[in-house]
Amino acid sequence: MSPSGEEHGAPMSPSGHEPGAPTGRITVVGIGADGVDGLSARSRRELQRASVIFGSLRQLELLAEESLVAECRVWPSPLLPALPTMFDGLGDVHVLASGDPMLHGIGTTLTRLFGAQRVDVHPHISSVSLACSRMGWAVNDIEIISLVNAPARSARRFGGRAVVLSRNAGTPRELAQTLLDTGLGDSRLTVWEQLGGAGEHSFGGVARSWDHPLGDALNVIAVEYVPAEEVAILPLVAGLPESVFEHDGQITKHEIRAVTLAALGPRPASGSGTSVRDRAVSRLNGLAAEPAVAPRPLRSSRHGGPPSPPMRRNSASISMYSARPGRFRTGCRSGCDLRGWRCDPAGSAGGMLGAAADGGPDGCQRCYRGIRSVVAAMVLPPWGRVAQVSRRRCRPARGFTSWRSRLPVVQWSTEKS
Repeated sequence: MSPSGEEHGAPMSPSGHEPGAPTGRITVVGIGADGVDGLSARSRRELQRASVIFGSLRQLELLAEESLVAECRVWPSPLLPALPTMFDGLGDVHVLASGDPMLHGIGTTLTRLFGAQRVDVHPHISSVSLACSRMGWAVNDIEIISLVNAPARSARRFGGRAVVLSRNAGTPRELAQTLLDTGLGDSRLTVWEQLGGAGEHSFGGVARSWDHPLGDALNVIAVEYVPAEEVAILPLVAGLPESVFEHDGQITKHEIRAVTLAALGPRPASGSGTSVRDRAVSRLNGLAAEPAVAPRPLRSSRHGGPPSPPMRRNSASISMYSARPGRFRTGCRSGCDLRGWRCDPAGSAGGMLGAAADGGPDGCQRCYRGIRSVVAAMVLPPWGRVAQVSRRRCRPARGFTSWRSRLPVVQWSTEKS
């Protein structure tokens, strides 16, 4: 379990509760670094009446001086596979969690797995709230970023403040190096260890001169982002300039990428993506890839193979979050012509121009309900909404500036109910 209470590999799946499943109550009690002394009277009563208490070794040790009749059990490792049946036959069980169990914590995992009707949560003050109180920051003005199960690059921002939940004692050093490598070396980091406990301690500095030794594994990081003057701050919306990508010249132009994703209309309820012959995602919705597909060897190591180095570098360079082309779905359950295509953050001409050929979208409509598809193409199926997007750009002409027309692009979009 992480210092923030987040479980390594905690599932984000829908509730697995089924008729006939055990109906014993699961009570989750948040506890801080101050141990039992920081618990509310209600939380202490819950622990005193418990018969079985699950938690990490660190959390259970906080109860050592408390006179409890409960049997204390340490979480198994790995935790995730064991959770669905762990409480079978035990009746009511109690679970210790770090801080607020519903903030990247085990409370969220248990609620999704067993249903909110079976899980009671008694939160403690979160490490995020404690860090903000120490920094003098308003919680509603900062961003909360978890690096418990994410790479350090997912914590890059080009302005503002964030509280970063660490995976271990090495996270502050890793984050400082990542910020330095990406033009954010002037950002200031303040590490808070054992927040709220007797051993609370803090240290800080700027990313470029970070030389602190490894500290306590129980820590969070308050970050004030300061980009270098020469760093190009990318917009949050789609339609990034071609110059920020590594490409071979055949790249879907930024105007087309922008209008394509606008027509796709990513929605929060659908996660962060829909479909542009694969999975397209919005920079506003948590991932930062531009939508397109890459069947060519330059963009994919082999047809249907893993993303090529240029694709990976594009994803890493434009992502403020953890967009990884390798995680994008490849293929289609019906065996249609989507099979083997990859989503390329750069937006390849081969993917967005001509993507409707061979009946690919039609096959995808056969096997996926609720899918929304937008294709920029030359040949289109006889259904859906069709629009033509024309563009002109200014170019020098004999000492003046004149308009030059670009080839029009046909946009096809549909949503299957």
